[in-house]
Amino acid sequence: MPTAAPTAREIAALLAEARERTLLLVSSVPEAELMSQHNRLMSPIVWDMGHIAHFEELWLVRNLEGPVEFGEMPGVFNPFENPRSVRGQLALPALGDTLDHMARTRRTVLDRVLDGESGAADPGLVEGGYVYRMVAQHEYQHDETILQALQLKDDGARYRAPRAIAPPAPRPVPAGGDGMVRFPGGMVEMGTDDRTAAYDNERPRHAVEVGPFRIGAWAVTNGEYARFIGDGGYERAELWSEAGWKHRTEAGLAAPQFWERHDGEWWTRSMDREMPVDPARPVCHVCWYEAEAYCRWAGGRLPTEAEWEAAASWDPASGAKRAYPWGDEPPTALDANIDQLAFETAPVGAYPRNVSPIGCYGMIGDVWEWTASDFAPYPGYRTFPYPEYSEVFFGPDYKVLRGGSWATRPGAIRNTFRNWDYPIRRQIFSGFRMARDG
Repeated sequence: MPTAAPTAREIAALLAEARERTLLLVSSVPEAELMSQHNRLMSPIVWDMGHIAHFEELWLVRNLEGPVEFGEMPGVFNPFENPRSVRGQLALPALGDTLDHMARTRRTVLDRVLDGESGAADPGLVEGGYVYRMVAQHEYQHDETILQALQLKDDGARYRAPRAIAPPAPRPVPAGGDGMVRFPGGMVEMGTDDRTAAYDNERPRHAVEVGPFRIGAWAVTNGEYARFIGDGGYERAELWSEAGWKHRTEAGLAAPQFWERHDGEWWTRSMDREMPVDPARPVCHVCWYEAEAYCRWAGGRLPTEAEWEAAASWDPASGAKRAYPWGDEPPTALDANIDQLAFETAPVGAYPRNVSPIGCYGMIGDVWEWTASDFAPYPGYRTFPYPEYSEVFFGPDYKVLRGGSWATRPGAIRNTFRNWDYPIRRQIFSGFRMARDG
């Protein structure tokens, strides 16, 4: 985890790298498609781009002068004043104007950094370089949001993904006969005290007692999920919660999003590529209710947040906590299927370093993993630097997801990172792994 305050050169490189990826992802999309809203669940992509620029201006220019306010976000780009469902109706600036604003804002920020203007109304913003990493993470997260929007694009002109690699070949993943590994239980540490990169909802680090449990050595695969479908999983009300069955019926759910039947075989789509469903890859684009029903069918349940983090980070033998499943070193292209420009999940076992102390494979990357837990503050939680990131979302309406996906940037994922969404959502790159007591 980063600890030292970054130099001016490091800040410039951090922000430049984030922007290069944003511009790469949209480089093949015509302006008319960037301006269009492809699905009411997602923004027009030019809205995301404008929001990225205004967020940077807000936090690296205005809020460094104080007072710290999220409400200063301009009306069109304020996500609370304009929820996603209405953003396609807004008078958004043209692509050229948006790009110009992004560039002008960056120049202003870099001039301030080079001039040493690092003072802030709240010293905690710049301490350890937090605000710069927060702005970079914000752009990383919108990169993934942009990819979600492009995945939903289905108007006859599919997104031309700038593919650079293909996933590596898999290797066997050791597991018990039921495909699970055991955590012995005990007192573990959850969360973090890091204040240089971690969000407020990840803090503070605190002790949690967890009972013994078993958890999937890998995320549930397409092949395993296909057996659930084949056994009538979507037709058996007893497998679903009351709310889940109601949603399954109203939404007409019959398979993961983007799965289609062709000549008796399941096919799926990842961005611009259509392919037969690979049984060895993690299932993707399932909602929380689907994950819950599968686990009930298979005689298990979803893990709690504490169980998930313990399985990903805690070494029972040494009593030590890791920042990532493989250790404390930040991810590289060898470690996990994140940020790979392959634009798809990888077969289980493709990244053999991505194994936690107890033997869980792939807890970082490939698919966000649903947990059983509602999104709630940790004991001792303190909002920083603004309530609109975490605090306003706490409550039973949102379920927590962990671990990141193939679309997640390395700077926006760690064992303590918490994502959340409504239990009906499937446009996110979401899957799950199963747990059992004992």
